[in-house]
Amino acid sequence: MATPSLAAPASSRDAAHAFLPLLLILFFCSGCSALIYEIVWFQLLQFAIGSSAVSIAVLLGTFMGGMCLGSLAFGRLVSRRRHPLRTYAVLELCIGLLGILISAGMPLFDRFYASLAHAAGAGLTMRALVCVICLLPPTFLMGATLPAISRWIKNTPRGAAWLGFFYGGNTVGAVAGSLLAGFYLLRHFDMFTATYVAAALNLFVAIAGILLSFAAPYDAPPDPAAGVSDAAAIATPPFEESAIYLAIAISGASALGGEVIWTRLLALLFGGTIYTFSIILAVFLVGLGAGSSVGAVIARSTPSPRKALAWCQILCILAIAWSAWATTNGLPNWPANPYLDTGLRARFELDLARCAWAIAPPAIFWGASFPLALAAVIAARPRRDPARSVGRVYAANTLGAIAGSVFFALFSIAHWGSTASQHILIALAAAAGIIALLPGLLPVAGRPRSEAPRGLLGTTIALVCAILLGSSTLITLHVSQADQLPWQLVAWGRRFRAWTIDLPNEDINNGDTRLLYMGEGLNSSVAVTTSGADVRNFHVAGKIEASTDPQDMRLQLMLGHYPALFHPDADKKKKVLIVGCGAGVTAGTFILHPDFEKIVLCEIEPLVPKVVAQYFSEQNNSVVTRIDSGPHAGEFVDPRVTLINDDARHYILTTGEKYDVITSDPIHPWVKGAATLYSREYFELVKQHLNPGGLVTQWVPLYESNMAVVKSEIKTFFDAFPNGTIWLNDQNGAGYDVILLGSVEPLKIDARDLQSRMNLLISGVLGDVKLGTPADILKTYGGRARDLTDWTLGGEINTDRSLRLQYLAGEALNDDQATEIQNQILRHRQYPDDLLKAPADIEKSLREAWGDKGP
Repeated sequence: MATPSLAAPASSRDAAHAFLPLLLILFFCSGCSALIYEIVWFQLLQFAIGSSAVSIAVLLGTFMGGMCLGSLAFGRLVSRRRHPLRTYAVLELCIGLLGILISAGMPLFDRFYASLAHAAGAGLTMRALVCVICLLPPTFLMGATLPAISRWIKNTPRGAAWLGFFYGGNTVGAVAGSLLAGFYLLRHFDMFTATYVAAALNLFVAIAGILLSFAAPYDAPPDPAAGVSDAAAIATPPFEESAIYLAIAISGASALGGEVIWTRLLALLFGGTIYTFSIILAVFLVGLGAGSSVGAVIARSTPSPRKALAWCQILCILAIAWSAWATTNGLPNWPANPYLDTGLRARFELDLARCAWAIAPPAIFWGASFPLALAAVIAARPRRDPARSVGRVYAANTLGAIAGSVFFALFSIAHWGSTASQHILIALAAAAGIIALLPGLLPVAGRPRSEAPRGLLGTTIALVCAILLGSSTLITLHVSQADQLPWQLVAWGRRFRAWTIDLPNEDINNGDTRLLYMGEGLNSSVAVTTSGADVRNFHVAGKIEASTDPQDMRLQLMLGHYPALFHPDADKKKKVLIVGCGAGVTAGTFILHPDFEKIVLCEIEPLVPKVVAQYFSEQNNSVVTRIDSGPHAGEFVDPRVTLINDDARHYILTTGEKYDVITSDPIHPWVKGAATLYSREYFELVKQHLNPGGLVTQWVPLYESNMAVVKSEIKTFFDAFPNGTIWLNDQNGAGYDVILLGSVEPLKIDARDLQSRMNLLISGVLGDVKLGTPADILKTYGGRARDLTDWTLGGEINTDRSLRLQYLAGEALNDDQATEIQNQILRHRQYPDDLLKAPADIEKSLREAWGDKGP
């Protein structure tokens, strides 16, 4: 006997299908706005909770968790009698309103978080609380949009296919949002403009949804309680449905895990700019969207979407293996040297092509899995409320994605490395395929006997294929080591080919460059090498961050000794905060100054002070060396040292401590996230944590940069420190880098006092880098804020609202204008009579060196 249907009458549903292509456009716009919000909210919240791996995990988990809850709760909270299009329109309108409200109120949330952190400590709970308050309401509504519209679709293979198309359209819209925000809105405007664009898209979708609702029929079905019970509507056993949920959850875990791993590897290869991350995200989402469309087509015609889901996961084994090889072997040896090309368009096109070649295949299979899982669940329970079916599949996939991103980002890579983590991805894909196949091996009441042998045979074959393919792929990768991460990639990044292929082999293989250490940490991958005349290099993010080369040693010593020697109060006991450990040389300079009673070192990557800095203990005065044994085992050799493993900006925001010196040597500003340590708000925050007479130094590179970038950095710093000065670290007259020195009060330097302070240092500490006398130090003076007012006139101030610097710097990483920039700065340098007090001979030598004839 036929069971009565709970679906709407066929006539109204068939008429509704005529509007589905228009609804696909609306879902595209919805996905575009969602990605813009995600990018903006993540950047804004990182100013408060920090940008460490833990903070990013909390952000991502909250964002996706809200979507998961929204998808699950919608079917229970909203009656089926409401028109789906009007419900969808209301959801979009509320998302837009919340988007504007959250972006506008983010400074209040920052202060709220800072006050909580001061009172209760800046722990995981406090970070999660702020993320929940800001992100849970809008993401809850975002997660409800697909279940809402599913009520307008038939519970048929064709209806499931359309839901797959909607999911794909939403994903392709997310691609557009990623590129629009990353390459245009945030590059040319700011975060609030981007928010308004996203809200305008929400408003457009809401209005269009309302208008469509008047033209599109909808006959509300009765609630399930009024008809046949959910139990009576079961077409297949519950264990089959559970297997589908588990398989799509594992698929989500492997998808987000793969994105985490390959984003980290590709950022090394392409250069970790904001544009690189936008390209990787866009390619990954394109793969998901394309795969979802293919899966939707398959779901419409396949007699067993569950088996199709299983085969999708089985084939994903090969796709993951391909990406593992491509990211560590194929792309690094790509027959082109992208470093030689300085054209932005050509560079982005090349990166886009290489990224798609490497990671699109598994993304396509992961994208195809969602509509197939959806079709399988709908086939299992065809008379259930479609919003509940869609919500459960979406929630399972999202929960898996949260688990995968957290596991791989916070544990797997740091403990086992990217190679082993990719092996885990392959095992997960095999497990998902096997789980999806298992229900076909179990007896099902009511299955025709004639179909059972054929179905059992096909399932057995597929199961054997999954086991053999997964195990053989893992063995092949392990034996061939085709997915091993080359240490040169961690060391040289985008210059990998230039250092390993384009240069003569003897320069690399005959002892000129040797690896001492490589590690994949919680936040970044690091390496230590030795090259040339026993020069040691510390590499992070695919570039040299510090070294024992005389030029780099000079910079690191200047960042520490200059503020220590220039501080106006020589007798006062002082405290210093060092932002970024690097090789530890800057931190180690303060070991030699007895007036510093507390040395606080803040480093985001735990591997750097724990392992890397130990290779430079001779140069850094063993500043982070710990006692091996005895009652004080584990403590630092110098009791004045305190180590903070945290994002420096987050630490400064949440600490109540003030310092006499804050010296900052962050990574190059073209690296994503570094621009937050060059913003006006950051410098104002630093200024608030200075004691009276306190000094702050900031590193500014002139290499891998251009005029617009350096003007922005210097103008932003001088905006916060009008009494700021520039000090040059040139390379035999050629430009290299500079340090900016700021103070609240006007700086006064007495050459005689400087000499007496230098006499207290170990002989040769500064002489080895040609800074052995007060005259040597003062000759590095490059000017001050009021001298450079005209030169910085066209520079853009880098603010938290825009973070313009990360876009400018990301475009300039192939530029080499260091000497030209330095020469332009020096054209404005004047002898600072009110800043320097020097004997006549020193003053004369300085004026002669600078071409200043004097009064």
